[in-house]
Amino acid sequence: MHRFASPARFSRMIRALLPVVVTLTLALAVYGLHLGFAAPEDYQQGVTVRIMYLHVPSAWMATMIYGAMALLSALYLIFKHELAALIARELAAIGALFTAVTLLTGMIWGKPMWGTWWVWDARLTSLLIPLFLYAGFMAVAGSGTGQEKAKVAASWLCIVGAVNLPIIKFSVEWWNTLHQPASILRMDGPTIDPSMLTPLFIMLAATACLTVALLFLRVEAALAEQKIRRLQIMKISHKDAAL
Repeated sequence: MHRFASPARFSRMIRALLPVVVTLTLALAVYGLHLGFAAPEDYQQGVTVRIMYLHVPSAWMATMIYGAMALLSALYLIFKHELAALIARELAAIGALFTAVTLLTGMIWGKPMWGTWWVWDARLTSLLIPLFLYAGFMAVAGSGTGQEKAKVAASWLCIVGAVNLPIIKFSVEWWNTLHQPASILRMDGPTIDPSMLTPLFIMLAATACLTVALLFLRVEAALAEQKIRRLQIMKISHKDAAL
């Protein structure tokens, strides 16, 4: 863990892995979408079921990214790894994007199924909360760029907000909701036909690779910005010393 806490080493790893991750993302997305459009329509939902191949992976990534941010925030608070705080900050924008996509595709999917774009359903409401948590985290973390207090406050906010993750997962079991219950992560196994389940897992892998690719790009840009800022500070210090 300490080995990869070095920004320089992490940056070299990004440059080596980024082309591989981008290639995997494109290959998996094309193959997953091909299988998804070739899969049979649902007997009740018809062609609208194909929104699942974007909605479900986005929902999973929205929650998994927040969980990763909470872990990184804990690592920062415990070990003071600056890179952990930086990665958590860059993940927040990606997580907010996937949360927005989840809500948007859910509304499009829900309109023909439920007859309305939105209901204050337990699952939908608990999925809306992370959007505000992501926005709050980005606002706090960006309120004092590079300042210890802002990083600590954002880390605590993220960790406290993680209490919403099990609520999202079990909301369809704890409350009577319009949202369908779990059909993949079940004790008795998935209830989705393999012809639909296979492209769904492929799209999940594509979404995960996309997340990593976007994170690499954002972290590389952030590290470059930090380096430029340090050089500017050194240049100003040298000028002051010369005077």
